[in-house]
Amino acid sequence: MLTILLIVLLLILIGALPTWPYSAGWGYYPSGTVGVLVVVLVVLLLMGRI
Repeated sequence: MLTILLIVLLLILIGALPTWPYSAGWGYYPSGTVGVLVVVLVVLLLMGRI
């Protein structure tokens, strides 16, 4: 389960990078969402839920 979460998180992180022309106007919203997901996953890992 942890491996699947890491793979999905990496794919989201790559997709949130504003390097493609269609995503240049997105601003900080995608990376902010990824940051929140990372914080939630770290908290869950520290609590032993994952």
